[in-house]
Amino acid sequence: MPLVECVPNFSEGRDPAVIAAIRDAIAAVPGAHVLDVSSDASHHRTVITFVASLEAAVPAALAGMQVARDRIDLTAHQGEHPRIGATDVVPFIPLDGATMDDCIALAHELGARAWRELGVPVYLYERAATTPTRENLADVRRGEFEGLRDEVRTNGARRPDFGEAALHPTAGATAVGARPFLVAYNIYLGPASNLPVAKDVAKAIRGSSGGLRYVKGLGLEVDGQAQVSMNLVDTEKTPLYRVFDFVKAEAAAYGVSPTWSEIVGLVPERVLLEAGARHVQLRGFSRDLLLETKVRGALAGGESVDGFLSRVASPEPTPGGGSVAAHAGALAAALAQMVSGLTVGRKKYAGVEQEMKRIALEAAALRRQLGTLVERDAASYERVRAAYQLPKDTDDQQAERATAIREALLHAAEVPLETARAAVSVAALAAALGERGNTNAVSDACVAALLAEAAGKGAVLNVRINVAALDDAGAERGAALASEARKCLDALSLHARLAEAAAENAMEPA
Repeated sequence: MPLVECVPNFSEGRDPAVIAAIRDAIAAVPGAHVLDVSSDASHHRTVITFVASLEAAVPAALAGMQVARDRIDLTAHQGEHPRIGATDVVPFIPLDGATMDDCIALAHELGARAWRELGVPVYLYERAATTPTRENLADVRRGEFEGLRDEVRTNGARRPDFGEAALHPTAGATAVGARPFLVAYNIYLGPASNLPVAKDVAKAIRGSSGGLRYVKGLGLEVDGQAQVSMNLVDTEKTPLYRVFDFVKAEAAAYGVSPTWSEIVGLVPERVLLEAGARHVQLRGFSRDLLLETKVRGALAGGESVDGFLSRVASPEPTPGGGSVAAHAGALAAALAQMVSGLTVGRKKYAGVEQEMKRIALEAAALRRQLGTLVERDAASYERVRAAYQLPKDTDDQQAERATAIREALLHAAEVPLETARAAVSVAALAAALGERGNTNAVSDACVAALLAEAAGKGAVLNVRINVAALDDAGAERGAALASEARKCLDALSLHARLAEAAAENAMEPA
């Protein structure tokens, strides 16, 4: 299945509840998987990295943009990093099976939908740009929110690709693009008194000033230190180690040395491996030399079952019961998929061939859905925990905290309710397989139904415990969730008993 990476940057790096809400909105889209969330309070910025199918990429990015539009106000935003929007940039990067053309098409689709559905104007940049003057993100972002807000009304050249000649009053505009993999890399040059040096070094290294062609750089003061903040837009042509050596040499001319460096977000492993090999002057380096490369090749297919069990067994609160319930449901769906596969193509079951094919497809979709719910449930708990940690010193803070807790608890109830619904669907498929599928696998169908029942019951417990913690303002919405959860229990029991009866009947002596 073709995959793309998406790395949206949001103009919020200080409020954990807002950051969690954006992350949860993205993760809630089936087919999208959040890999990393990196926040910086000084930059007042969060970078979220997720991978998605071509079908899920735009809905996931749009979901994050909607939360950002509703909860980030640029008129009250101050940070070190340049920005034009609550969602500042959304780049699509091709991964396995996807092409740059796919990403360009996604960028155009997101731009159109962001304006149509959210009222947020969009500028297309990098490979998705419709004009050469917008290929460079720095040109798109010139003047930042405040400057662009004024200029867009009078300068036709700054009109967005999607939208009118005006920015959203609080969410600004968003730059959406398609590009190769980019590495966000910062090198620190000591105390803030070295900021002039950092600015000079940044000017020397960035391609637009005659430095390294595939490097963009700024000199910033961050947490009382001088920082050379860079985007490495093509690390195959300009490797990370060359960037570090260049900065070190330029700074040395001013009598300054790098103190440390950092990666923001995720980075392809080859970038750091090549830097390490270069540092120790290792000849003939290849990733084939790595034990882990061989192990991954032998165990391809994501996190191992033992790895998941180890995470559950750790003293960390996540993944917990809700995630385990979703995992059990995914196993039940996989069993149902297996039984349908053992039925399709056999003459004895020709009369139910089409039904079995339909069940196989539905079981596969449910398995994927429940697999995503494993991590979504863990994330929903983290959102609750973040809400409880909000300050409560003033009346306003107490009110904001109460609202955040209420919404987080409702979300933490909605996620396992989705697990319960999916478990009911799996149990129904398993019951049908027990009654009409391959009789040699009727016990497998029964196990699938029982496992789905357990998954659903566990999910319902998580619904109830979160609903029970709601305040009076959330009681009505919580009661509706609990009512639906109880209906799921009845359906789960019905399907599981039918599957058990089918198994018992098959084991009766002839």
